[in-house]
Amino acid sequence: MAFVVASRGHLTRALLRAGLLACWVASAPVQAADSAPERLQVTEPYIELHTGPGRGYPVAHVAERHEWIEVELRRTDWFKVRTAGGKQGWVRRQQLESTLTEAGGQKTFRDILLDDYLQRRVQLGGAWGRFESEPMLKLTTAYRFSPSLSVEGSIGQVQGVFSGTDFWHVNLAAEPWSDRRLSPFFGIGVGRFKNVPNSSLVGATKTNANLADAIVGLRWHLSDRFVVSADYAFYTAFVNEQRSIEYRAITAGISFFF
Repeated sequence: MAFVVASRGHLTRALLRAGLLACWVASAPVQAADSAPERLQVTEPYIELHTGPGRGYPVAHVAERHEWIEVELRRTDWFKVRTAGGKQGWVRRQQLESTLTEAGGQKTFRDILLDDYLQRRVQLGGAWGRFESEPMLKLTTAYRFSPSLSVEGSIGQVQGVFSGTDFWHVNLAAEPWSDRRLSPFFGIGVGRFKNVPNSSLVGATKTNANLADAIVGLRWHLSDRFVVSADYAFYTAFVNEQRSIEYRAITAGISFFF
C-alpha cells in the first residue's frame, strides 16, 4: 500500500474548502419537501374518502368528478388527501391512478415510487471499490434529517497484500438537488483508522489513528426502494503530531431506503 505524507496545513485547507462547499450547496433553494402538496383532479364519477387508511374505515366524504384534491400523506397503498372544500380522508392508490396531475397527465405508479424516494429518511447499503491500489468493502447507513442534509456512517475493510486495514467514519453530507433521481452529493467527516501489517514483515508496526475524510459522489434512484451510487473519497490518517498519511478511494454500490 502506498503512503503519502502530507502536512496538516494542507488537510485543514482541503477540509475548509469542502466545508464551505457543503454549506453553499445545502442552501440551495429548490427542495422536494418544501414544495406545495401535489394537486390532482378527479376523473372518475367520484372517489371515496375513508376516515382511515383501510377498507374497514367508513366513507366520510365523496369527491366528485372534476374536483381537485391535494395529497398530504401516504401510508402503504393509502393516501391522505384534502379536497378544495377542506374535507380530509384516505383514498386507495388505485383511485389516485385514475386522476390527472395539474400538467394534465395521468398520475402513474412510477410517480408514486418517486414520491417515496423524495421522502426517504433511513438508508442502508454496501459498496465495493479500491482503496489506493487495494480492494475494499464498506457498509453504510444514513439518516436524512432535511431535504438536503444527512448524517452518514461507514465501516470498511481493505485487504492489502502486505497489510489489512479497518476504518470507520461519520460524515455530514449535503445533497443540494435531492429532488432529482440523479443527483451529486458532498460530505466531510471524522473517524478512526487501523492498519495491521502482515506478521511476516520485519519491523512493521501497527497504525491506529484518527481519521478525517472528504467525499464527493453521485446517486441515482434505480427503482422502487433501491439507489445506486459512486463516490470518490479523500482520507487522512493522523499517525502522530508531526505525521499524517493520505489515501484516496473510489467505490460504487447499492443501497435501499425506508
